[in-house]
Amino acid sequence: MRSIFAATAVLAAAALAAPAMADGHSENAELAAVLASDMRGDDGARDQYRNPAETLAFFQIEPNMTVAEYGPGGGWYTRVLAPYLMPSGKYIAFNQDSDGRAYRTRAQEARSKGWTESFKSSLAEMMDVEADAVTAFETDEMPDDVAGTVDRVVIFRSMHGLNIGNRADTVLKAARMMLKDDGMVGVVQHRAPEGASYDDYGARQRGYMRKQDVVAIFAANGFELAAESEINANAKDPANWERGVWTLPPVLATGKDDAKRSEYIAIGESDRMTLLFKKAD
Repeated sequence: MRSIFAATAVLAAAALAAPAMADGHSENAELAAVLASDMRGDDGARDQYRNPAETLAFFQIEPNMTVAEYGPGGGWYTRVLAPYLMPSGKYIAFNQDSDGRAYRTRAQEARSKGWTESFKSSLAEMMDVEADAVTAFETDEMPDDVAGTVDRVVIFRSMHGLNIGNRADTVLKAARMMLKDDGMVGVVQHRAPEGASYDDYGARQRGYMRKQDVVAIFAANGFELAAESEINANAKDPANWERGVWTLPPVLATGKDDAKRSEYIAIGESDRMTLLFKKAD
């Protein structure tokens, strides 16, 4: 997958025939145009596992909304969300506070602490706008005018890192603050096997989490589960790999010489739960 820095083309405005969306949602020509855009480079190869059209439909995301993405990382979903939202809505990126973290190297620390500026610059280049037109911030630096303005917060495949790093509360408090009263949080997260123990899939970092633990973290921060979907499920993934979720594509952490590499590729990306949370009363 190309990083967000490599995508510099501007989305064409052509409306393409859209695929039917899951859960009874109508066709969406604007999103179909984004998904077919050259801006995404090789990203489309992962659509079969990440199901972006169906996922955004389940999260009830419309192009005129304000949507905040936590921890954009390599930018796979950013290259869907930003061009979909920015013409008539608003895309926001936010990340955890870079201060007070432990870093392995000075270079890693510099990258983390420079994230806001580098993200704004790269997204501005991608969307052919000024950097000042891009909203990105760390949780401790949320602009005052963002509070209460966001329709959806989305968290893709990041809850395991927030959980193990004891940062989920900080991020979800920020999410609740920025959301409108009827705003919601959409989560896609690698799912632990049925009956898994917390010792194996909570206290230990394997990338997968138990649904009840995700729900409990949200409940502790003033949210309740509103809906769930099997859109991103993968029944072929036993989710019990010794090397964790990174055994499977796209990471394939065991290397090219692993005799089971073809098995991992055939399984595809991980089994994932797709959850939608609303503010609790």
